[in-house]
Amino acid sequence: MATNRTFTMIKPDAVQDGNTGAILADIEKGGFRIVALKKVLLTPERAGQFYEVHKERPFYNDLVKYMSSGPIVAAILEKDNAVTAFRELIGATNPAQAAEGTIRKKYAKSIEANAVHGSDSDENAEIEGSFFFGADERF
Repeated sequence: MATNRTFTMIKPDAVQDGNTGAILADIEKGGFRIVALKKVLLTPERAGQFYEVHKERPFYNDLVKYMSSGPIVAAILEKDNAVTAFRELIGATNPAQAAEGTIRKKYAKSIEANAVHGSDSDENAEIEGSFFFGADERF
């Protein structure tokens, strides 16, 4: 059963390029309510913990290095059927294949530097949101 919350991160490239405000505005225009928000610099250890599920994949070390290369903005978002709705808003992982008007089409540089992360399931949305936010930080 779909829930009404999902998790996102605005990735280091998009933060560095000054796109945080525009991306957050697109998220709100998409009908999402931001229920938790913070800007953090992940250490390599913390990025490794977040992406533990990919530890055996060949891209893991590069991913950890990239995600700890600059600040990210983490957020929990609320909307009916949030995971599916957010994945539609952000577009395909490869920005060249993303639909016009999606966040990745507008702000991503490449498959790797694709501007935002979006949870792929309700279960992962809860896990990922809890990684960054305690119960007292979600409104």
